[in-house]
Amino acid sequence: MATGPNRILDDFAKLMTDAAGAAQGVKREAETVFKAQAEKLLNSMDIVKREEFDAIRDMAIKARAENERLEARIAELEAKLAEQSK
Repeated sequence: MATGPNRILDDFAKLMTDAAGAAQGVKREAETVFKAQAEKLLNSMDIVKREEFDAIRDMAIKARAENERLEARIAELEAKLAEQSK
């Protein structure tokens, strides 16, 4: 059995270890509460999620490319029609 200064140091080390564990637990709990509140706030603000934004952006890129392709096709057909009208 440890006695004297060694026991005091052992007890102090155990106390510090327990305090560090408790502090980590409090930190994790605070992070969890903060994340939940932030998510609740963002949901109430009707902000789009990143996945939804990316999906719409991809759709817009495809639509723009299709528009450009169709514009080129229309110009080609108009040129052919103008040539035939001469």
